[in-house]
Amino acid sequence: MAGVMGQQAHFITFATRDLDAARAFYIDGLGWHPLLDVPDEIVFFQIAPGLVLGLFESAKFASDLGIPVDETNVSGSTIAHNVGSPDEVRLITEAMAGAGGTTLVAPSPGAFGGIFHAIVRDPNGIVWEIAHNPGWSIAADGSVTFG
Repeated sequence: MAGVMGQQAHFITFATRDLDAARAFYIDGLGWHPLLDVPDEIVFFQIAPGLVLGLFESAKFASDLGIPVDETNVSGSTIAHNVGSPDEVRLITEAMAGAGGTTLVAPSPGAFGGIFHAIVRDPNGIVWEIAHNPGWSIAADGSVTFG
């Protein structure tokens, strides 16, 4: 039987207490080029074909997950899996919960970025965001396009 969810991730997001320091480190210090930079919220970097690193301001990160800010130290990151529709978000969320995951945020419109998503924690504490964003696309070579 084929799996419900493809064995891949497209975004890795880390809670970042000092987003300005993160920008200074990656952009100024390492010479990385942001894929998308939203002041006071998040900065994205393409780090591999089909893989984007997100550095999300920690209070907004916690709000997105529906947890208190001080709990971001527990996981502090999400792995995002993007899908083609809100129905796929619902289907995968149900499958993950059925496999022993804990739904932290039920499938719903997200507060940031115009997405429809759910947040699910696996049995070992890894937090997954299952998301549909019609404004983002992932090409056959793995590159991500915003807008």
